[in-house]
Amino acid sequence: MLLLISPINNEEALESIEGGADIVDVKNPKEGSLGANFPWVISEIRKMTPDDMLVSATLGDVPYKPGTVSLAAMGALASGADYIKVGLYGTSNYDEALEVMTNVVKTVKSNNPDATVVASGYGGDAHRVGAVSPWDIPKVAKESGSDLAMLDTAVKDGKTLFDYLNIDDLEKFVEETHSYGLKSALAGSVKKEQLKQLHDIGCDVVGVRGAACTGGDRNNGKISRTAVAELKELVNSFD
Repeated sequence: MLLLISPINNEEALESIEGGADIVDVKNPKEGSLGANFPWVISEIRKMTPDDMLVSATLGDVPYKPGTVSLAAMGALASGADYIKVGLYGTSNYDEALEVMTNVVKTVKSNNPDATVVASGYGGDAHRVGAVSPWDIPKVAKESGSDLAMLDTAVKDGKTLFDYLNIDDLEKFVEETHSYGLKSALAGSVKKEQLKQLHDIGCDVVGVRGAACTGGDRNNGKISRTAVAELKELVNSFD
């Protein structure tokens, strides 16, 4: 299981790198759960990140505007991101989500076939924002040609992914995703003590910010290399 850590700036990116993150996921919490950061921030972090370490960029909690989102994907790709992550926030149903992701995949893969495209839905609290059902995400990922299907939480109010979906639900999501030959990713204020459960159901990538920050606070705390290293050591101990 790969550990994805989400810094918001160069300082936090360095802490993530030195702590041993597998994927450095550039985001901007001020703009939402999967808020997008600026192209120059992505570019600077890509330059400071070792070549053998992946850099992910979130495109934001995106609207149902396939052209706009595709252009954002091109921007993230040009800025050096290896992972292009799309939060399907403004897509209210399967067809809208599929249209957005199909065009993102076409944009990304035609320019860099090796780049990874992530279709991210919202686990359990999608209804709070009118987003596509989390149970549609694996099929959206498959039919659009994406590489990963992911769940996060839409609203960061202290509740975790586990407050909305139990471990059996999450295992069902992972198993369906794997049945399509894709990889799975799970995030959403995931706590340190929840990592073992996600590993045991076969989750391929776990996304963390709060648990890697000082005070466990994703908004007011800062990512600490010590916390990242502890999380990485814990994940490694499961194998």
